[in-house]
Amino acid sequence: MTDVADAGPRQRPRVEGGREEELLDATVEVLAELGYDRLTMDAVATAAKASKATLYRRWSTKAELVVDAISRAKGCPVPTGVDTGSLRGDLIAMSCGEDGFTAEMPMSVMAGLLTALHRDEDLKKAFQEQFLAPRIAVTSEIYQRAVERGEIAADVDIAMLSMTLPAVVIHNAFVLGVEPTDDFVLRVIDHVILPAARGSQVS
Repeated sequence: MTDVADAGPRQRPRVEGGREEELLDATVEVLAELGYDRLTMDAVATAAKASKATLYRRWSTKAELVVDAISRAKGCPVPTGVDTGSLRGDLIAMSCGEDGFTAEMPMSVMAGLLTALHRDEDLKKAFQEQFLAPRIAVTSEIYQRAVERGEIAADVDIAMLSMTLPAVVIHNAFVLGVEPTDDFVLRVIDHVILPAARGSQVS
């Protein structure tokens, strides 16, 4: 009995071949179209031309399916190999272009999730652990390298600074309703992030 208890929850079987990717892609499409609250297993099954039983054999809850889908979505990749030699270069490489803040898929995903994240604990926990954590780790590495290069002053709150760029972009997009552009992201980097990184100029 002890061995069984220590083994942890049983791993659900993966769907064979490329079918799992098709199910995840369908989930992201339904999320972007309907939002998390209106997304159902039935809707995903219909979009993917699959049975609801197939979904439940692999994912036990809607939150589990959705977070797995967005974490592995082709349009929302975790940035890799970002090391240009400067904080500005790294932030541009990570935040601009086809996989950055201005890409349609990441912003559609966020729009679909925002209303539910603050009140669905299962969704919030899965989102933080599976989607946010690896992206925060990449961002932390970028800022740590900047510290080691001497680009960030000793009196700067690194944790606060690293959250500023996505916070401003998301506020602009979902509170003010202004679609983000690469030019806007560059302005935030050059006029907010980099000056803040230099820290206090008071001697």
